[in-house]
Amino acid sequence: MLNLDRLRTLSAIARHGSVSAAAEGLHVTTSAVSQQIAKLERETGQQLLAKNGRGVRLTDAGRLLADHAARILSQVELAQAELEAHRGQAVGELRLGAFPTAARGLLPAALVALRAEYPQLRALLRELEPDDSVRGVVRGDLDLAVVLDWYNRPLPLPDGLAKAPLLDDPADVAMPSDHRLAHRDAVDLEEFADDEWISWPQAEFCHDWLMFTLRSSGVEPRIAHMAEEHHTQLALIAAGLGVAVAPRLGRGPVPEGVSVVPVRHTMRRHVYAIWRADADRRPSIRAAVAALQEAGKGVTADG
Repeated sequence: MLNLDRLRTLSAIARHGSVSAAAEGLHVTTSAVSQQIAKLERETGQQLLAKNGRGVRLTDAGRLLADHAARILSQVELAQAELEAHRGQAVGELRLGAFPTAARGLLPAALVALRAEYPQLRALLRELEPDDSVRGVVRGDLDLAVVLDWYNRPLPLPDGLAKAPLLDDPADVAMPSDHRLAHRDAVDLEEFADDEWISWPQAEFCHDWLMFTLRSSGVEPRIAHMAEEHHTQLALIAAGLGVAVAPRLGRGPVPEGVSVVPVRHTMRRHVYAIWRADADRRPSIRAAVAALQEAGKGVTADG
């Protein structure tokens, strides 16, 4: 009989494309992955992986079994969801992903509420960019993720995912306090055509959104600096090194020397939770979504 853990390992290699990436996704060592595959090859009497340069590739038998493994594991997940729903209790492990400002400004309150109401549920959080979270949910590495759309640019979502809105997050423009527009009640993006910008790193969803939005406003972006963390961006602004878009969720106190001004045509991020549709009946998913929505109400009230 085929072992589910070994099938899960083979499926991870098929999804991630390498032994090392599969090990990272499964939170085990590369040696453990190799051992599982060796055992699976002995059980099936087939070679499942072949060397490909410095890496590996799936053999024809490996691809065949990986396809079956994906379907088997999906059915197992559906069965687990239905059993959990039948039991009606939020228990076990729930793997969560969230983008940085949501991990800071939304998840702490939600996780505390979950722990208090469901002591047998172990929620585990990973801070991830939205694209990485989507891939994690699709692959089954995450049970639920908090992701975002910008008001003028949706995040592409593959089929098979369910979603629930959590909150809308307005964004301002942050600038040095001695900036010519710092005293204004509202600004337009076009007024920053001559400014240098501080952006998220290239290839991130929010960086691509910023380039798209500025160009849509007739502003050719002059990116002076890139920083992952909003606090780092604000520190660069305080030093007089540029301006940036500053969402309010998870922003915290604005440092001395920085002013934030709303944009006249409000920029908003739509924050929502996603999970696999075949896990829709799991009480733990429903409990987490409810806790996140309640935490989102608190953020909206504070804003």
